[in-house]
Amino acid sequence: MLRRYSYWIYCLTALVCYGLSGISQAQDATLKIGSKRFTESYILAELLAQTAKTSGAKTQVLQGLGNTAIVFEALKSGQIDAYAEYTGTIATEILKASPDMALQSIQVLLSKQGLGVAVPLGFNDGYALAMRAVDADRLGIRSLGDLAKHPELKLGLSNEFIGRADGWKGLSGKYQLKQTPLGLDHGLAYAAIEKKQIDVMDIYTTDAKINHLKLRVLIDDQNYFPRYDAVVLYRLDVPQKHPAAWAAIKQLEGRVSESQMIAMNAKAELESQPFDAIAKQFLTSPEANRPSAEPRLVGPAGPFMVQVWQRLWADDLWRLLVQHIVLVIVSVGAACLVAVPLAIGIYRHMQLRALVLGTASVLQTVPSLALLVVFIAALGTIGFWPALMALTLYAVLPILRNTCTGLAEVSKGQRSAAQALGMTDAQSLRLVELPAAMPTILAGVRTASAIAIGTATIAAFVGAGGLGERIVTGLALNDSALMLAGAIPAAALALLSELLFEAIAAWKIRQRR
Repeated sequence: MLRRYSYWIYCLTALVCYGLSGISQAQDATLKIGSKRFTESYILAELLAQTAKTSGAKTQVLQGLGNTAIVFEALKSGQIDAYAEYTGTIATEILKASPDMALQSIQVLLSKQGLGVAVPLGFNDGYALAMRAVDADRLGIRSLGDLAKHPELKLGLSNEFIGRADGWKGLSGKYQLKQTPLGLDHGLAYAAIEKKQIDVMDIYTTDAKINHLKLRVLIDDQNYFPRYDAVVLYRLDVPQKHPAAWAAIKQLEGRVSESQMIAMNAKAELESQPFDAIAKQFLTSPEANRPSAEPRLVGPAGPFMVQVWQRLWADDLWRLLVQHIVLVIVSVGAACLVAVPLAIGIYRHMQLRALVLGTASVLQTVPSLALLVVFIAALGTIGFWPALMALTLYAVLPILRNTCTGLAEVSKGQRSAAQALGMTDAQSLRLVELPAAMPTILAGVRTASAIAIGTATIAAFVGAGGLGERIVTGLALNDSALMLAGAIPAAALALLSELLFEAIAAWKIRQRR
């Protein structure tokens, strides 16, 4: 029986690996554009990709890969070919150099890593702190220097800003700010400041909601923040591998003004327009090249649940669903290949079993995002493989524990009967012990599947796709309907998994009668 299950798991794993290998080979001729996990980066990725397409090139957009460190790692390892970055971020966060470093000096240092920077898009998107204008007027706060006089104010800052070299640590030291900030997702911080849950937040100066929510951008009176001019960070082999696409992208130089970028961000955040549609409008419509009128905070027509329904059945549903299911099936299958043989080897040895199960339990407590980052560093890649490794590790414990428990609970009478029939230990295991333990083993697989379905939503943070892609994008846009459109299919998948295992359990019971 074990041999039969292993056979199908091996076949499935081999099939998926073969398919992924084919996809990888096909993508060698594709220009891959990445993005970080905020609105403007999503839009710029589409803008670069659609511009490259005008040359006839094949392009692929990998949206919302994560923060600067993750996207830059993807670029270095060749998982993506280019993405939109900012000069201040390159200098301070990537090169760990002076924020005022000249572009030529940046080029020299990047070239040593096989990378380059080019195509200044034409706008500066700097960091700043902002607070509600009415509160700023009441307290007489105009600048960051004034903010230092009000330690009672509650700060909600993005986690990346808190950890950046050019972020909170340096800023608080420069201005002697005594507040202890709360770490928040950038998109959620706007909702928090609107509801007066925080008083001050970090913003990008091209954010669309600054004026909409009547926020006051605090003056950087000691000039702490450098310029963050938008540029294209790329692999040096891109102009040779994709000459036509690169020539098209270079035509974007100087074409995007700050006001135009604010207008495009507003279309995404305030009017709920898709990122690809916004980029297409900018490239094809003369009107899109000028700032639009003050946008209204709208979404798809109808009540909230209608919005959820429209987003739920969007064109990307089946693609994301298939990606999610593949991640779950392959990770649980791989966990079975690891956990079941390991359990067979240790279940008779109490001390060894306690040590192995204890180690697996400790690994289970590692936060999923931290585990993903560890595997990205270990494998030197983003996307499917680090996500698969993390999901497999999470799935091992319940299968391992249940297999050990199921085998340990096989009665002495059953084992004695097997010996009396002249069975070898291997025959006893295959024909008596494993079948007797199978209900408990299946319960472990059932638990592992439920864990994998839920945890697989995190895989979207590193570009592995799946239903979490909607949740990640919804977080970036503070779009509750879009987040639910990702969470509902994941919950339905978990329910279907439970029903499937219930059916398998009922079938096994009928077989034993």
